Amino acid sequence: MAIIKSMVKVGQKPNVKEMKRIKAELDEAAKYPIVYTNDCPEVTPEALKEFAMLAAERNMRKKRQTVTIRLVPDCLSKYKSLGKGYTGIMADVLKYVADNPKLLKEACDQQ
Repeated sequence: MAIIKSMVKVGQKPNVKEMKRIKAELDEAAKYPIVYTNDCPEVTPEALKEFAMLAAERNMRKKRQTVTIRLVPDCLSKYKSLGKGYTGIMADVLKYVADNPKLLKEACDQQ
């Protein structure tokens, strides 16, 4: 059995053929028993609590805030032409620019 990696973008619909393949592999894997080794011990209740706390912190960092902005109509229509999930793409573009000081400076200098 191998590790399967797939990248799904915001608003992208699942590939039916790929989902069937993954389900078949999961059904096959379910037939085998779980074997714990020294390098992969069974998870303790304390570790599960810590994982839950870390997941909650991660989710808080990923939480998005709703804002209202004014956009030029042709800019908005370009994003809307991307289809469902265009607001997520717009947020990703804004974050990318904000995280790159050189691009952010260029954008500010154009104002």
